[in-house]
Amino acid sequence: MLRQQYIGGFQRGMPATPEGTCAGSASGEAGYAESAAAASRHASSAICSGVCHGTLGELLQGPYEHDGELHIGLISLPVRKYSWVHFTPGEAGDIDVELAGKDKCRRAIDLYLRRYGKRLPAGRWSHDSELLLGKGMASSTADLVATIRCLDRIFGLHSPAPVIAALLREIERSDSVFLDTHALYLSGRQEIVRAFDAPVRLHACYIDEGGTVETEKVAHPLLAHYQRNLPAYRHNLDRAIDAFARHDLRRICECSTRSAELAQGVIAKRHLSVLLERQRDFAADGIVVAHTGSLLGYLFIARPDPARMGELSSFFRGLGHQCRFAETGF
Repeated sequence: MLRQQYIGGFQRGMPATPEGTCAGSASGEAGYAESAAAASRHASSAICSGVCHGTLGELLQGPYEHDGELHIGLISLPVRKYSWVHFTPGEAGDIDVELAGKDKCRRAIDLYLRRYGKRLPAGRWSHDSELLLGKGMASSTADLVATIRCLDRIFGLHSPAPVIAALLREIERSDSVFLDTHALYLSGRQEIVRAFDAPVRLHACYIDEGGTVETEKVAHPLLAHYQRNLPAYRHNLDRAIDAFARHDLRRICECSTRSAELAQGVIAKRHLSVLLERQRDFAADGIVVAHTGSLLGYLFIARPDPARMGELSSFFRGLGHQCRFAETGF
């Protein structure tokens, strides 16, 4: 098993803007005919927004040794679905109402302001998300990162990866959604062990088996399961790291399938066995699961054509579920 090699600070960020602004100011009006358009541009420039992608589970989750202890390591599967956080300066707002149920986002705001020595101007918050809660799509972490990025826009700052990781460390066990590359990541320590720079783009057809999982409550059962199955996990981790180094997409999908199989001993997926049985019928390259969630599905290196999509939809409908298709990667 590889030992820790910390890498940080490689996130590509947005260009900074002057404090209190969120984008370049609109140019002067070019006459009455353009006044409405100019007003619209001015209104949109006043809104500060932060965006963060989510995940479709993990390509790998398992034990990683650090200072003689086992930690939960993962290689997330980023998906092109997002969380948004918006702030409109100057408008009358009530954060208790606007971020009701978003206690972690409010905690992130407090930590951010304290770290940078800033004071939040008057304004109104709003948010939206395509990510399902408690399913393994990193919805909570994506909300936090979107909040931090929104604050960066408000104050014209850029929080690099190590700073975001430090903020997350004070709030929750997190995912690596603040990065723009695949990485082996320690979720409890918020540390990047190894970054994989080669782009990995895969296509997924997945379902939600139902129910939710509270990540914090499964950490100890996961680590106990890892301890009982260390040799198998070590072998799969080594194969996955080698596959990423070689940009071997087929091997990456195989490692994802093996990780899903190993996870059955702690948070089982009801339909994994039938997906394994039918994988060859659909020419799927692998299987992906949300190890601490309720999602599972097939991975494809090439996008399935409409006929194949119809076959997959019929198969999953026969299992009692509506499938979804998504492109993964950056």
